[in-house]
Amino acid sequence: MAEQNLLTILALAPFAASLLLLTYPHNALRAAAWTSGLTLTAGLLILLGFRDLIQSGESVRANIQWIPSLQLNISFRLDGFSWLFAALVLCIGILVVIYARSYMDGQDRMPRFYALLMAFTGAMQGILLSGNILILVVFWELTSIVSFLLIGFWHQSAAARDGARTALLITALGGLGLLLSMLLIGYIVGSYDLEQVLASGDVIRSHHLYEVTLVLFLLGAFTKSAQFPFHFWLPGAMAAPTPVSAYLHSATMVKAGVFLLIRFEPALGRTPEWFYIVAGVGMLTLLTGAVISLFRHDLKGLLAYSTISHLGLITALAGFGGPAAIFAAIFHICNHAAFKASLFMTAGIIDHETGTRDMRKLGGLIRVMPVTAVLAIVATAAMAGLPLLNGFLSKEMFFAEAVEWHDGTWLDDALPYLAVVAGAFSVAYSWRLIVTVFFGPTPTDLPKTPHEPPNAMRLPVAFLVAVCVIVGILPAITIEPALNIATRAVIGPGAPAVHIAIWHGINGPLLMSVIAILVGTYLFLATARSIPFGPEGPPIFHHLRAAKIYDWLELQFSWRWPRAIFKRISTEQLQPQLRVLVLTALLFAVASLWGSFNISNTPRLHQPPPAFLLMWTVGAACAMFAAWQAKYHRFAALVSLGGAGLITCLTFAWLSAPDLAVTQLLVEVVTTVLLLLGLRWLPKRREEIAEDKLLPAKIRRFRDFIIALAGGTGIAVLAYAIMTRPLVINIGDWFLGNAYYEGGGTNVVNVILVDFRAFDTYGEICVLAIVALTVYALLRRFRPSAESVETPAQQMQTSAQNATDYLYVPSVIMLWMFPVLILVSAYFFFRGHDLPGGGFAAGVTMAIAFLVQYLATNVRWVEARITVLPIRWMGFGLLIATATGLGAWIFGYPFLTAYAQYVHLPVIGQVPAATAMLFDLGVFALVMGATVLMLVAIAHQSLRANRLREIEEEKADKKEAA
Repeated sequence: MAEQNLLTILALAPFAASLLLLTYPHNALRAAAWTSGLTLTAGLLILLGFRDLIQSGESVRANIQWIPSLQLNISFRLDGFSWLFAALVLCIGILVVIYARSYMDGQDRMPRFYALLMAFTGAMQGILLSGNILILVVFWELTSIVSFLLIGFWHQSAAARDGARTALLITALGGLGLLLSMLLIGYIVGSYDLEQVLASGDVIRSHHLYEVTLVLFLLGAFTKSAQFPFHFWLPGAMAAPTPVSAYLHSATMVKAGVFLLIRFEPALGRTPEWFYIVAGVGMLTLLTGAVISLFRHDLKGLLAYSTISHLGLITALAGFGGPAAIFAAIFHICNHAAFKASLFMTAGIIDHETGTRDMRKLGGLIRVMPVTAVLAIVATAAMAGLPLLNGFLSKEMFFAEAVEWHDGTWLDDALPYLAVVAGAFSVAYSWRLIVTVFFGPTPTDLPKTPHEPPNAMRLPVAFLVAVCVIVGILPAITIEPALNIATRAVIGPGAPAVHIAIWHGINGPLLMSVIAILVGTYLFLATARSIPFGPEGPPIFHHLRAAKIYDWLELQFSWRWPRAIFKRISTEQLQPQLRVLVLTALLFAVASLWGSFNISNTPRLHQPPPAFLLMWTVGAACAMFAAWQAKYHRFAALVSLGGAGLITCLTFAWLSAPDLAVTQLLVEVVTTVLLLLGLRWLPKRREEIAEDKLLPAKIRRFRDFIIALAGGTGIAVLAYAIMTRPLVINIGDWFLGNAYYEGGGTNVVNVILVDFRAFDTYGEICVLAIVALTVYALLRRFRPSAESVETPAQQMQTSAQNATDYLYVPSVIMLWMFPVLILVSAYFFFRGHDLPGGGFAAGVTMAIAFLVQYLATNVRWVEARITVLPIRWMGFGLLIATATGLGAWIFGYPFLTAYAQYVHLPVIGQVPAATAMLFDLGVFALVMGATVLMLVAIAHQSLRANRLREIEEEKADKKEAA
């Protein structure tokens, strides 16, 4: 049990740290860095605590029940492969946190930066530790979203915004394919459990949907790991801060794709299709990235394309399959993370201390930055695969696997030659980086005078370079045991142990390495003078680039084609849009029910009493009057609409649904007042509608009447059919019988909302929060139209009208209603579990209390005396609701499982109490905050309108004075 709890903490601790960091002030740089570093260090210590279990070949599992009936349990699983990868992510993360402390500008919002970094770490850990393939997809998509925010952290830069958008679109497209593939795998296997899926390789490969599943799966993996032709998003992401590049593109985001390929190789691999697609795309990416990298002038651009090349190498090894290839792939993942993270950090140091990353402007830095230069040269040599460094060992293993006979096809025969060519270009661009940046004459026109960086920036680089050297010299005692454990976790316990040696004698892989080094050196010498004066990329790729194709497609799909379609079939007016929506709904309803819809011959409806019929007649008259008055007088239409809503409320009360009646009444009050506040900002109604100029008014109204009549009749017939059909199973009886014993409450409606269907309610309040924030954001940009801003004469008339209104509803009485409504809100809240009420009704009542204050006085008067902070209410409400749901996990129950019992209080005695009340408290806070937020957004338009009038008066006064 302790191990399961530690594993859960390991997976969720970064998210908790991210939420905590968001509460820090903007200038809390030191505290944010310490919080992030300690969180990652704690995770690393937890991993070290699992070391003995992992070495024995066991795996650790933690299961949190969520929706067991749908096999949606949040399960975490740690084995040798995920252990090694998680340790790599945490180690690099700690170094990036230290590095960012000195690299980032003091004006940057560092708590937000570290919060995003922790959220991304949590998402990556979720991918590594997920024991359920659907939950894995959730974390997978979360890495895309958070990486979008990290890449675009410097949002004032157009390049950062473009790079973030491109990365999000490409990886999200792949994520959709991955989701579909996981659904198909779950369908084929009959389970979403990762262990069962990995053990069902024969079942998956023999299924007729294998090819479709494989293509969708590889779409997700290739987009995330920047494989050809999806590689172009990664260079664009170099606009991110260098700590982000060092983390995302060395050990985390781009490695998620190759992690997935290696993890699922036993289930989806070992087929000709897998070899051709995965190995073929990997080799193509390896060669393409290496060639383009040689021609890049931007230092981070060179490293980006070299990253693409090395990702292709790992992908190719995953395509080869087999224990030795998987061992080499995992080995190169670790090696690449070490030397590439150090090189990205070095590029950041050079940019930070010289003011440029353009290699054509750099040179001779070994004289002014000797320590940094030596570290960078060693890391670059590891990237090139020179002997006695870690990159040489894994690259030699790659050469050995490329030589191995697989199936005798042309691709198999070409593998050794392609590998040597790519290795030669890797040596060439490594030579170019070293010679161009650190040797030659020292430039005199740099934006900054170069010098050694602070120790906090240099120490992470030194640590990683030391790892490259130590692993390159002593691989057998440093990393070999962990790699063998990770390989057995992927292949199975029968995987043979692989021994890493520095010297294997003179053999084929060694000769391939020598040829690659010699040819690469010649390539650099042959192109050293011409490349600095050429374009960023080989001439053959200059006009045919994936980025250009993507830009053209994005322009077509996101702007030109939608614009053309919009002009032809759509309109910006609301009425035509509603007309299309209603007609589409009617069409689909008729098409789906045609020929199979019937009304029961045994109706269960009783004859309604005359009073009920009279009430509905009044409601129907109000509705028709509202529709008719909408043409002439909006205020009268709103009053009539309120009358129809009141009749609906009385109907609920008549049919013994007091909860619905209370909710309907409160919602009617709020919506009526909000609409009343919003009506004044609508422009005057025009008799002519531009879209319908060709139709006479009578024909247009008759057409709309027929559509409305068809829609209303259809809903009425459907409702009648449902109410008159014979009952087979009455779920209402089950709720009535179990509400008290299972949920601890006698108000069945409230128990359903906060207990039986609490997850639905949780989703609804999340939607409400999104809607409120959207309304607030839109109204912040809204400016009243000229015709809705009153003139001074209209102001006098409005003031006289207000004075008349106050004779009927004195503002003093409205002010006195504030404490009364607060008591009513508390009354609704505390009685909600047993009697009509609840958190929603209480929240709306509390919002009405504020609405009344805004109606009685003005915005400035209210906000000078009452501090509401609705966004914080919404945030705390969502946090309380989420924490209540998570609390059930601690005791091993599904998310949002409620617990009820009686609590003895002094004097009062036995009092019913349930955890659902905490969830209801979150509902109350969020509903109140969301409603008040929309109210504040509308009310503040009065301030803007008043300011507009003041400006107009000032202009008129100046004109008159002139």
